[in-house]
Amino acid sequence: AGVVDRAAAARPDAWPAADVAIDFSIREAVPRTLAMLAARGTNVVIGTTGWQDHEPALRAAVERAGIGVVAAANFSIGVNLFTAMVEQAASLMVAYPAFGAYLHELHHAAKRDAPSGTALALHAAMTARGYDLPVNVASTRAGSIPGTHTVGFDAPAETITLTHTARDRTGFARGALEAARWVRGKRGWFTMRDVLRLSSPEPRAPSPERSNA
Repeated sequence: AGVVDRAAAARPDAWPAADVAIDFSIREAVPRTLAMLAARGTNVVIGTTGWQDHEPALRAAVERAGIGVVAAANFSIGVNLFTAMVEQAASLMVAYPAFGAYLHELHHAAKRDAPSGTALALHAAMTARGYDLPVNVASTRAGSIPGTHTVGFDAPAETITLTHTARDRTGFARGALEAARWVRGKRGWFTMRDVLRLSSPEPRAPSPERSNA
């Protein structure tokens, strides 16, 4: 076990031996770091966001190297369960366009990407469940907020909201460690859905019958 700091980043021969590496660095570093870890045969947990344009090439490199990767926008167990709840809500609410959908995420002022990777994953999860109505996505960057995500459905007379709030960052660390234990010795590209044994949602076509009630 050990840590690869900025000084050692360019010298993989000096990296400590490990079965699994956990990468929470910056998006620009992910493609190069993953390539070097793949060459060493080291499985990887990736918690950095914003690098998804490189995902097809990275998946191919992982397959060639025969290593295992768990990549997720958010490693909090609660967030992943929250995502499953949002999927179910989206499949119900698509039939009721009178409820306008929105997604609001709040993070600390130092967070670089906006919307957050988790917000993008939530939106994608809604779409995968057949929610083809507009979703207004907003971001707030202020202070030291660890992370809050709200998905809402608002109608003239009522509002439905689902919210996950992180009180601190320990939940992310626990989830990443759980992912590292789970991926040890495995091969392939995985997500936290695999780690938590959550069944993959079946894509649903948009409902042909919609109510304006």
